[in-house]
Amino acid sequence: MKSLSRLAWRYLWAQPLTSSLNLLLLSLGLAAISFVLLVSEQIEAGVQRDLAGIDLVVGAKGSPMQIMLSGVFHLDVPTGNIPLQTLTLLKAQPLVARAIPLSLGDSLQGYRIVGTTPEYLELYRAKLATGQLWQRPLQAVLGAEVARQLGLRPGQQFSGSHGLGEQGDAHAEQPYTVVGVLASTGGVIDRLVLTDLASVWAVHEAHHGSDQHGSDHQAEDAPHEEAGREVTLALLSYRSPLAAISLPRWVNAQPGLQAAAPALESARLLRMMGVGTEVLRGFGLMLLLAAAGSVFVTLLHSVRARQADLAMLRMLGAPPWRVAALVSLEALYLALLASGLGLLLGHGLVGLLGHVLAADRSLQMSGVWFSRWELGIPVLALGLSLLAAAWPARAAFRLDVSDLLQAPR
Repeated sequence: MKSLSRLAWRYLWAQPLTSSLNLLLLSLGLAAISFVLLVSEQIEAGVQRDLAGIDLVVGAKGSPMQIMLSGVFHLDVPTGNIPLQTLTLLKAQPLVARAIPLSLGDSLQGYRIVGTTPEYLELYRAKLATGQLWQRPLQAVLGAEVARQLGLRPGQQFSGSHGLGEQGDAHAEQPYTVVGVLASTGGVIDRLVLTDLASVWAVHEAHHGSDQHGSDHQAEDAPHEEAGREVTLALLSYRSPLAAISLPRWVNAQPGLQAAAPALESARLLRMMGVGTEVLRGFGLMLLLAAAGSVFVTLLHSVRARQADLAMLRMLGAPPWRVAALVSLEALYLALLASGLGLLLGHGLVGLLGHVLAADRSLQMSGVWFSRWELGIPVLALGLSLLAAAWPARAAFRLDVSDLLQAPR
């Protein structure tokens, strides 16, 4: 059997260009399927992780999808601000178990500075890796990714930039002091800078006092008393499933308020993204079918070109099934090589995508993520290759040695 395997390997690479083309087609098709599996699974897992018990997001009137993206995933700009009294109103609702305020508007080299309460950390079960939580305004706790990318440690200071991009004016007159760094959670909180609500108010009131060019935040025009304070969003957790029926309608009926159900909006988002993944999956399947057709033609041609060699094997005592197995082994070698290369390429592309997204302060993707569905990729490759080899192997099995010996040379 070892000699048969070595002979099949040599036959496979007797035509290196043809074999390389078949290997490339199979590998690309398998890589496309692996890429789709890894990306879609990581996105779905990330969405479920970042929802973290958030049942409703309340913001200013506007698009529910925009509110969800800005309040839960921090991937969009908010629709505006809402009065701080809204938080008291929401907490007074008997169906609300928890209401966590968020104040957005500034960033640190693209990472968002979020004014909130310690309850926000409890929402994601985030723990301190070093330092402590903020005790007073202008103290900040960094997410794990922020601290790693920017090299900041407790005791160091930084200045935020106005706006949620990297091009805003720096608030140099109101620096923050890092007092803690969170342990990595793999979620959205890793790429946030967390501070007290009062920090956001203080920075923007100071900015309003020195800059008359305006701001996106209505809080800049508010008086210093708490009655005029504003927050950007409120994250709600329900006390009872009945709240899902009545609370969003109640919120939408309030002047200037808009409710967004993250579960509903994220399902819509995943459906929209599903169109792209289906296209990519279809492209991968087309490549696999093209590769299977190419393997079929190559093996069939190989059997016809090597009839004399195969006849010699038969004369030396090789039974028909061994001759057929020789052809099938070529297809199996090709499938195994393509499976390995396809998986490596798929994971490499996901790792590259993760690097690009990390540079954009966006979703987290990892090339070392493994999906259990990937176990089916070698099975798919082997099945297609054996299917493509079935007819050529049958032709090899049915070779008539006497006819071949009598044929004119």
